[in-house]
Amino acid sequence: MSLPQVLERGDDVLSDLPRRSVWWNWASQATCMAVVGFSKTVLNLFYEPHLHGLENLDRALSKAREENRGLVTVMNHMSVVDDPFMWGFLPWRFFTDLDDIRWGLAASNLCFANKASSYFFSLGKIFGTERLGGSPFQGCIDAAIRVMSPDDTLDLIYDGSSTTDKVWLNEKEVFHKVKQNYLSPMIRSKPSWLHVFPEGFVLQLQAPFANSMRYFHWGITRIILESTRQPVIVPMFAHGFEKIAPEAEDEGVMNRFLPSNIGAEVHMYISKAIDDEVIHKYREEWLALVKKYGDGKDLTQELRFGEKAQELRSRLANELRQQVARIRREIGFPEEDTRFSDPKWWRQFTKTEGKSDPEVRFNGLNWAIRRLHGLPEKDD
Repeated sequence: MSLPQVLERGDDVLSDLPRRSVWWNWASQATCMAVVGFSKTVLNLFYEPHLHGLENLDRALSKAREENRGLVTVMNHMSVVDDPFMWGFLPWRFFTDLDDIRWGLAASNLCFANKASSYFFSLGKIFGTERLGGSPFQGCIDAAIRVMSPDDTLDLIYDGSSTTDKVWLNEKEVFHKVKQNYLSPMIRSKPSWLHVFPEGFVLQLQAPFANSMRYFHWGITRIILESTRQPVIVPMFAHGFEKIAPEAEDEGVMNRFLPSNIGAEVHMYISKAIDDEVIHKYREEWLALVKKYGDGKDLTQELRFGEKAQELRSRLANELRQQVARIRREIGFPEEDTRFSDPKWWRQFTKTEGKSDPEVRFNGLNWAIRRLHGLPEKDD
């Protein structure tokens, strides 16, 4: 369930740019298609891309459109070129309509460091997120919730008689008391698609832990729990991108962004959508918390930081991670080390800069370390 002030903050973020302008939308689609064209060129000229399960994405996208729901895809994060190169795998038909092109999240300190790059990534349908020192309650997540909420569902309220998505009632007066003369900050004709790398940072570990994942952050859980309608969720897993852009101790442009290992195979696997009932149960729990602790307007302290709310987000994040890890196992990778799904383990590992478990070694640097960004350490 989304709350009015969450949607308002999402609208405010979207309204920072002229997304209702036809010119902006043309420029946005042109930018996205140019980047996709570049990605296709590099992948097909210099590498061997292999796409598995495209039919699963087709079915999920059709389902989302037919049922007036958003689509969320989640994937592991292997390299700095995962996005945009992953979109080079898809047929051009996914990019002929701006509404079909995915939204995404990217680090503000990297992609929104200046005015030029900010405009470029904004035209590319990217929201800037603060990874170090930010929280699941920052504006980009509110904007993602708004994007995942179909425009004709913003006035949906929960009547308190049940805890199922099927009892949403259409009460336009309630929402319009909060937002008079409402005008959507973007032009679209159908629900949107959002792609997320829930790990938040690139992860390239040395053998025997290669192709493992970090824990999933809570931002993705807010998007799934708080959108006005339950999105269709598709897990994905990729490997080989780490060969195109291997992490190195020397993080200059030559080592970090230019293609390496010409001729390497790159694989992207798309799974079937997660069963709606699996996610529905988590949303039922969230609705119950909103009913008990909410004020009907915004996220209360209990809904932000309460033990039950945090525990719910943790379980859902782990559920999503398991769904991606399942693909990893099914394609032949060995079982992951059980430590890697534990946020507490990662916090300690990062705080000690790897000294807590020295046998786990990175290719390159662990970018979750604040010192590497010139930021002071934070107390737990």
